Amino acid sequence: MPIVLTADPAPDHALVAAAAIVAAGTGRGAPKVQSFFDEATFTATHLVSDPATGKAAIIDSVLDFDPASGRTSHTSAQKLVDAVRAQGLSIEWLLETHVHADHLSAAPWLQQQLGGKIAIGGAIETVQRTFGSIFNEGADFARDGSQFDVLMADGDRFSIGSLDAIALHVPGHTPADMAFIIGNAAFVGDTLFMPDYGTARADFPGGSARTLYRSIRRLLALPPETRLLLCHDYKAPGRDDYVFETSVAAQRSGNVHVHDGVSEDAFVAMREARDKTLGMPRLILPSIQINMRAGHFPEPEANGTRYLKLPLDTL
Repeated sequence: MPIVLTADPAPDHALVAAAAIVAAGTGRGAPKVQSFFDEATFTATHLVSDPATGKAAIIDSVLDFDPASGRTSHTSAQKLVDAVRAQGLSIEWLLETHVHADHLSAAPWLQQQLGGKIAIGGAIETVQRTFGSIFNEGADFARDGSQFDVLMADGDRFSIGSLDAIALHVPGHTPADMAFIIGNAAFVGDTLFMPDYGTARADFPGGSARTLYRSIRRLLALPPETRLLLCHDYKAPGRDDYVFETSVAAQRSGNVHVHDGVSEDAFVAMREARDKTLGMPRLILPSIQINMRAGHFPEPEANGTRYLKLPLDTL
């Protein structure tokens, strides 16, 4: 019987580079992270700065929105503006980990106030094609990601002042999820929640529980001391405070859905069963229409008013 040789898996060069950035980004080279929590949407926005240069990035900002009236406001975003100006920081990046389904992005307004480039993962094109169809967007809605200043691919390197950073594509929750590793901190969006709460849902159009598992295991291959900054916290039963920072080590040992020893098939079975019990996020319809446009509103109609659509019996 011939011997069948199994080739070693191809090396994950982006992950190796990310691990090196984490290892180098400790001590005096670590980023300063300030988090701003919006309890209305359970969203943590992170202001990441380089202590050596004052250069900074804002990750996953929130535009306040009242769905009953259709009114928007900048109360949450103004807190970021005030913090940036008080500390004399200079914004280089406005980063989106994915097209959020639970809050509207304030990135364009923040860009007007503070500057910086709006960036997201390049798979945004897949999301735009999917939801462009769901919302029956016309030819004037570009489906090539051009609403954003920068589209990042897996392994793309960038910097914030003297801080090294890299983008890791971590799909599953949505096709376009991107984690940003900046110094010793990884900003992982909705892939993971606090260990006592688990993981993100994977049943939105283009989502996949199996892909999510593989993306999470990729993130958990980073050094155990890696700081993990989360986009949301829903305060698991028995916990009194909102928390949105943990570590790779804590997730590997204690995440209730995906700790070490949980197999891919077991995770997929759990995640798919759990997702069937979940309702749609309260702001999914307005959020996606805005966020797939990089936070920009649709163009006004003939009467000067901008409108969002409400597709019936679709999602």
